[in-house]
This record gives sequence, structure tokens and C-alpha cells, in this order.
Amino acid sequence: MKHIEPIEVFKALSNEARLQILEWLKDPNSHFGPQGGVDLIEVGVCVSQITTKLNMTQSTTSQYLSVLQRAGLVHATRLGKWTYYKRDEEAIKQIASYIQQDL
Repeated sequence: MKHIEPIEVFKALSNEARLQILEWLKDPNSHFGPQGGVDLIEVGVCVSQITTKLNMTQSTTSQYLSVLQRAGLVHATRLGKWTYYKRDEEAIKQIASYIQQDL
């Protein structure tokens, strides 16, 4: 089990758009359309779909996803030229446990 750093997680969560991304990735099938046969639950959601839904530039979206990834809240999977992101549910459970038990 990987150790999460609460300060990095809280920094990542301190932005409305990054919180929104995590909310969407919790139930990707209800927030994103099909992605050419890629399983949204198993593989994740393509950066381009997240960018479109955020209505932001691709570079801003990538920056937000990078912050979430460094905090350990999402995983990236590269398939060909596309990168897909999904939540790290174990890390989210760890931070929830930290809040409940240690704060």
C-alpha cells in the first residue's frame, strides 16, 4: 500500500476544477461519452474528454491532472498517443480514514 501525503492531497483538493474532475471520475459512465471501446471504469477517461467537460485548455487540464496524480489521487494509463485517467480509490479511502481518525 502506497503512503499518501495529506498536505499534497489537501493542496490538490483546494481547487474547484480538480475537485470536479475527481467527482466526474467517481462515476465516469454518467459523466463522459464512449471512447472508442475503452472501458471508462477499467482504463479511465481520456484527457480530451476531461478538457472538453471542464471547458478549459488542454494544458490547464493536464496541469490539474498532474497535480492530482502527484498527490496520488489518480492513475494515468497511456494507450498509443492518448492518456487516460482514473481515480485511485485506495488513496481516497486512505485520506478519508486519515480525516476520520487523525484530524
